[in-house]
This record gives sequence, structure tokens and C-alpha cells, in this order.
Amino acid sequence: MEFGLVALWIGAILLLGLLALPLATWVFADLDSGPFAIPLAFGVLVVVGHLVGHLAFPWPALAAGLLVLAAGSAVAVRRVEPDYRSFGEGAVVFVAAFLLLVLIRAFDPAAAPLPLAIGEKFLDFGMLKTLARSGTLPPEDFWFAGEPVRYYYGGHLLTILLSTLTGTAPRFAYNLALAGFYASLVTTAYGLAGSIALPTGVPRRLAAGFGAFFVGIAANLATATKVLVWLLPDALSAVVVDASGLPRDVVNWSPGDFYYFDASRVVPTDPSAADTFPAATEFPFFAWLNGDLHAHMISQQFTLLAAGLLLVYWRLPAESRRKRLLYVGGLLPPVAGLIGFTNLWSLPTVGGLTMLAVGLAPASPASLVAERFTDRETAPVRRELRRAGLAVGVAVAVLILGMIWTAPFWAGVVVGGPGRSVALWHARTPLGNLLLVHGAFLAIFAVGLARRAGASVEWPGKVLAAFFASVAVAVLFGFPALGIVAPLLVTCWWLCRTQDDAGFELVLIVAGAGLVLIVELLTVEGERFNTIFKPYSQVWLFWATAAGVVLARLVTGWPAGRLRLSRERLRRGGAVLAAILVLATLVYPVFALPAHVGNPGQTVQTEGATLDATAYLEVEFPREAAAIRWLDERPGQPTIVTAAPGTYRWNADGGEGASAPASLTGLPTVLGWFHEEQYRGSEAYDRRLGHVEAIYTSEDRQFQREVLEFYDVTYVYVGPAERAKYGEITVGNLQSVTVARAFESVTIYRVG
Repeated sequence: MEFGLVALWIGAILLLGLLALPLATWVFADLDSGPFAIPLAFGVLVVVGHLVGHLAFPWPALAAGLLVLAAGSAVAVRRVEPDYRSFGEGAVVFVAAFLLLVLIRAFDPAAAPLPLAIGEKFLDFGMLKTLARSGTLPPEDFWFAGEPVRYYYGGHLLTILLSTLTGTAPRFAYNLALAGFYASLVTTAYGLAGSIALPTGVPRRLAAGFGAFFVGIAANLATATKVLVWLLPDALSAVVVDASGLPRDVVNWSPGDFYYFDASRVVPTDPSAADTFPAATEFPFFAWLNGDLHAHMISQQFTLLAAGLLLVYWRLPAESRRKRLLYVGGLLPPVAGLIGFTNLWSLPTVGGLTMLAVGLAPASPASLVAERFTDRETAPVRRELRRAGLAVGVAVAVLILGMIWTAPFWAGVVVGGPGRSVALWHARTPLGNLLLVHGAFLAIFAVGLARRAGASVEWPGKVLAAFFASVAVAVLFGFPALGIVAPLLVTCWWLCRTQDDAGFELVLIVAGAGLVLIVELLTVEGERFNTIFKPYSQVWLFWATAAGVVLARLVTGWPAGRLRLSRERLRRGGAVLAAILVLATLVYPVFALPAHVGNPGQTVQTEGATLDATAYLEVEFPREAAAIRWLDERPGQPTIVTAAPGTYRWNADGGEGASAPASLTGLPTVLGWFHEEQYRGSEAYDRRLGHVEAIYTSEDRQFQREVLEFYDVTYVYVGPAERAKYGEITVGNLQSVTVARAFESVTIYRVG
């Protein structure tokens, strides 16, 4: 186990946070600023490093990022006193979360494809390796030689900057970065939830703790529901299973049947189809447990960073026009751009969150144009329409400016292949499945919003009754999500307009509710799986943070106002609700953590605990390990050829190939995984597919030479997958092709 690297990465990231602390204290004025220091440092490194990296990478890019970060803090320290207490508190949270993930990854470190591991680890690891070999940006596509990657690589860029800073090889940086990004996410959630609670009189640490728990540890209710089914009599268990939307065979489930992956697939992609494939409804703890170093996970810390900036904006009075413009026009756009090239699916969400924060803020967005513009119109409809229009304009401006900040990415990379469009979706998610995913948060919001409304007008019972009535009507008409979302939207808007102390958690609630509704109405054609998966991961992020604040208020008996119940009774009711929901959302981690550490639930084997993402090679793939290690030692980025197309599966017997030599070394292969058809289109993909087959099997020697020369191929890899796919290999018959290295089951030919 690499304890020295663990200590090195913790120390390096905390030092980066300390370097950014003066700037964070200045930017996040009047907030619990310390927990924002690490994601702020990460953000500066990536934005600056990306721009400079197009000239030289990685050391010049890293040096420029550190210089800009230090300069920003040097300016800030003249204006503010760094909040070391806040940073120290956040550092404790960071270290605890980091060590938790290190524990998990040490027992399950492999960056491997199916059947050994589940997810897109080969994509993520290959991105690290090709970036590590790159002298400039954008990196070359390791699955489509000679062309830049067509994928959002901001998070992988950050990983390589950190590995360069610490002198860590990518095979270790993969898992250490996972731990660092998870810890940064949990710490930022801690800071954001605590900051939202600061002016409310609710204990800051209580709200912060709940926020960090729901973001980083809590799970959906699927596993808790299975345990309930197991405990209930057979007659009742069948009723619960039918109502929840779980598969019917769950009635026979017992704790011994637990599998960590099941809880992440509880919503059907198409409820109208009998054999529909379940969509990914991941929650953060599952995602980090599974261990992909993937875009939608890395971007979450930056989404909360953007939310922190919008929280500062939210609290600024209308008279602070220039300062408000600074936040939405100067500070927020580079974060939005960073989020876009870290995870494209999150870019529209940042725009939506900006629109909601600006439109619902106490200060009118009209005052951003000029101080004399205010909401003086007497017609409420006209006032709200103007607010909405201006808020949309501000959001669009933020996104455009953000894309300018990261312009080289958008100019050189096209994401998501041709023919993509947004279309209306015909089917609606059943109520039971919605409650499995969102039920804990909905319970908190229903009670919290009803109590808050009732504190001023004495109708919490009616609010709750209206909520359940809307759900019932919506279910009756086949649109359960609308019944859940509509009361949240209306109540949050009403509270923002009628209560002077409306909190920013209302914006987060509305943002999550809007995403749930959009997913029900629209789909990206051919990507229903991702249309649910990527937005739902952001719904969890917003609702988990907001739930931490609302639940802390309920536990402390706030607000009481004109409610007829005593503060003590309200406090007891909140405590009971908190205990039930915390326990229910803890069931999954209680099952998953010991099972994953004791027996990762996968067949990946390593010799003892390690953070080496490739340590499984010699154990699981001894026939190819030495050949891949040899290729990995080749300098530069010489082009290779491997069996095409690669798949998600890599079998030791060679029956299927996973573009392993390219994915594990970063050396570009002429054609790799089938994702390239999505990125490049069928014509370009099929042309290369034919060329790869010709390289291995053609009898036309002249054509073989021309294809090898066209792609500037240096090495031809002939292993179990190539022999199984192509049979007789003819490329070795060319006079210009010689054996570079021969291994037991692999021959690597050199061209030229």
C-alpha cells in the first residue's frame, strides 16, 4: 500500500487550498469560505492550465496556473484576513473523506473494463495516459489516431496537473485523484450548506454536516425498501414491491443477495416497454464506490463552487450593482466554462441555476442594467415576466462568456456525434420509482416548506394536503413527476416573493425540481440512458445540499412563527424525521462498504492492497501484461494498431478486445472503442474499420503499405484478440515490417 503517496497528495492538495485561501476568503465574503478554497484552487489550475496548455503542456501549464493562483491570493491578502479557522475545519472534513475513498480504492483499484469492472474506466484511464504523453493540448485521441479527442477532458486534465505537481505516475494518480475529487466535493457541500444556514440562526455545523452527509454518504431508498420487504410478511412485502416499482423477484430478496450495483438502476428508461433497460440513477456514494474517474463526478465540485458564487450574489443588495455584475459577469463565467469542458451535460444546468438565482434573488435583475431600474410595476405578472426575461439573458451571457474562457476546447473539439437532437419524450416515470430515488429529499422538503409557509399564514396542513392532492391527481393522469414538482416550484417561488429571509436553499430545490421535470418531457435522441443519468446526478447534488439546510432547520424546531405547535414539539418532530431518513439512506453504505472492502463484488484481483490502477494486469491478463508494459515504456506517442472495434469487454482468452494496449498506455490506435462511431459518425468510423482489417488480413501488399503509411503506424499489436478476430495475420509478410518484440502470446511488429 502506497502510504507515502497518500500523505503526499493530502499535503499537496491542502497546500493548494492554503495558497488559494486568501482569494477564497475575498471571493466568498460573508460565507464559510474555507471549504471553497480547494475547489477554487483546482478551478484556477484547470482554466489557466487549459489555456497555456495549448502552447506547452504539462509543466508550463501547471506553473502558469500556480502563478495566477498565487497572484490572486497576493492581491486578496491585502484586502481580507484569510479565514484559517474555516479552512482548518474544512481540512478535517477533506482528510476524512479522502481517507475513506483511499480505503475503498485500495481494495478495488483496477481501471479495467467488463467483465472485471463496471463502467468506463478504460476511457478515463486512457484519457490520463494520452494527456500525460501530450506536449500540447488538445490531446490526441487514443482510440482514433491522428485526431484530437472529442470528449470533455477538463477533469482528466486536472488529474494530470496534480500528478505532475506530485510526481505521481498516472496508474497511481487515477485512484488518488478519485479520493481528492470526492473529498473536495464533500468539503464543498459542507461549506455551501453551512454558508446557506449562516444567517438563519440554525447551527452552521449541523446544516453543514447534514449537507456533507447527503452529498457524500447517503443513498437512495432502494436498498432500505428491500430490507423492509425482507422484514415484512409475504402479503405486505408484495404490496410494497408493486408500489415501489422494484422487480417482482425482490419479494424473495435477503441481505445475502445484496449487490452494490442494483441501487443505481431503479428507473426504467422507457416505462411503456415491458423489457425496458433500467437507466442509471446514480448517487455520489455509488459512483465513487464504483470508481470511474468520470466527467459527471469530477464536475460536481465545480457546480457547487458556482452555487457558492451565486449565493454571494443572492445576498448582495440592489445597491451593490458593480459587485453583483462582478460575480455574474466576471467570476462565474470561467467556472461555467470549466464545468462545460469538464462535463458538457452540466453546462446547461449551470445556466439554469444562474437563471434561477438571478430571477429569484431579492434584488431585481433589472438593477444590474442600471440602479434606477427596479421592480416598481404594480402588475405582478409583468414584473415576473421581466425578471424571468432578464434572468434568462444573464444566464445566456454567463454561458457565452464561459465558452469564451475555454474557447480552444470548443474550437477544436466537437462533442457527441452527428444527428443529435432534442425531442419530446412519450413515457412517464412511475411514482414508485421516483420515490425510490428522490423520496428522502421530498419528505424533507414537503415538511420543511409546509412548516415554513405555515409559520406566517397558519396553513401547513393545507400545504401538505395540497401537495398530496397534486400527486394523486398527477398519478391519475399519468404524470407523477408533475405532481411532485409543481408544489415545490410554486411554494418556493411564493416564499421567495413574500418572505424577506427566503434562503438560497429554495433556489437549489427549484433547480432540482426543474431538472426532474425536464427529464420527463425531453430526451436526447438515442441517449435516453444519459438523458436520465446525467441530469439526475445533478438533481441529487442540488437536493442533497438543500436537504441538509432544511433538515437542520427542522431539527432545531425552526421556524415556529404563528404555528400552534410548541417549539419543543417541532424540534422533536424534526429529530424523528431526521433519524428515520438518515437511517434509511445509510442502509446502502452500511451494506456496500464492508462488502466492497472485504469482497469488492468484482473479479479483479491484485496482490494485496494497492492504489495501482493497473496492478491487476499480471494477475488477470498474464498473457498480455508484459507486452502492454513494454508498449507503455515507449516514449512519445507512436501510433499502434489493435483489433477493432474495441468493446467494453476484455476477456483473457482473447475472445473479445477492449483496445487494452491503447487504453492502458495512451498510445493512439487507428481505431478503438465503438464510442468513436458516436463521436465521428458512421462514415469515418467504417472507413477506419475496413482499414484496420486490411492491415491485419489484406493480401494486397501495396494497399497494406499505403494504409500503414497513411496512419503513420509504428507498431502493430498481434495478441489473443487480434488472432481470434482476424485468423491468419498477413501484415508480418511485408518487407518493411519486422518483429519488435515477441512475447508468449503477443507479437509486436515494428513498421519501417
